[in-house]
Order: sequence, then C-alpha cells, then structure tokens
Amino acid sequence: MPSFLFDYFWPAAAVWSLLYISDYALTMICARLYRAQDTIVFEGSYELNPLFQRDVDSLRVVSPRFVFTLLLILGLLAFLWRLNEQSPAPELWQFVLGCLIIVQLAVHMRHVRNLFLFRSIKNTDLIRGRIAYARTLAFRISSVEWFAFSGLFLILFAFTQSWFILGGATACFFRGANRRRLARRSTTKVAGATQSPEET
Repeated sequence: MPSFLFDYFWPAAAVWSLLYISDYALTMICARLYRAQDTIVFEGSYELNPLFQRDVDSLRVVSPRFVFTLLLILGLLAFLWRLNEQSPAPELWQFVLGCLIIVQLAVHMRHVRNLFLFRSIKNTDLIRGRIAYARTLAFRISSVEWFAFSGLFLILFAFTQSWFILGGATACFFRGANRRRLARRSTTKVAGATQSPEET
C-alpha cells in the first residue's frame, strides 16, 4: 500500500471520498438498470442499507443523508488524524483506513457484478425466465458475501501482517453480521405477518 496514504491525511481522505461518491453513483446506475428489467425482482427495495433506501428508491441524485454521512466520516477521520499526530499510533490509523477503503473496494466489486448482470439482461438473451428474491434471502446472500470477503482478507492478513488489511477484514465481518441480523429481523416480520389471528 502506498505510504502516502498512511503518512498524510488528505490523500487518504481523498481516496476514501472518491470511492464513497463512486459507490453512491454506481448504486444509482444499477438501480435504474434494475428498474428497466423484470427478470430479477427483489422483495422490497433494491437497496439493502436501510439508511439509503428512500433515496435509492426515489433515484435521488443528491442525497442529504449521503452528504451528511460523507462529511461526518471525514470529520471523524480528521479527528483520528489529529490524535495520531499528537500521540503517534500508525497501526490504529492504518486499521481505520482499511475499514473504510477496503470495504469500499469490496462494495465496488459487487456493483461491477450487478452492472454486468443487469446489462446482460437488457442487451442479450443469455438470461431467461424470471426469479424473485425474498427480502430474507437477499440479506442472507449479502451476509455470505461479506463473510467471504472477511475470510479472504484474514488470509491476506496472515501473510502480510498489515493493519490495513486487518481493518478491511474486520469491517467486512461486521457488515456480514449486520446483514445476518437484518435477515433474521426480516424472517421474524414475515413469520409475524403470516400468523393467523388465532395464533396471535
């Protein structure tokens, strides 16, 4: 990993900001492509993150929630950098950057996959029929993917001993755990909705 990301604040902040903005832009592109087809259907919103579901569902180009989150995390990064300057803790700084940057790289891999998938549906006949994903399954698939990313980065950490890589593995693990929690909550809601009046 280039040392300038670890030795200076602005390069690290710029790299993460560009990735974060690109993440939202690709989400909007994929959401539009998703709406233009009916081969793959997700129950509920296309967006799995509850924080941004309304903005994605309305295809809002400029999201106040997104801007607020962007500025909030940049503020937290600046605070951590000042702490690092006053009492050097390069491992903590690298760990935090790994949490932010590596997660975004993994998110971009998922966007590229969805972009290819939805364009294939629109422009080719390589995908036929129709498939509908229950909300619970969508969360479970996302959880498995995040745990897989976490495992991959843990293996890389075993070879590199990089705090940056460990940060990415940790963040991916917690994303997987969050998706698993949402899947359980979604299952509970479905079970509650299908209960008969006599059972309640």
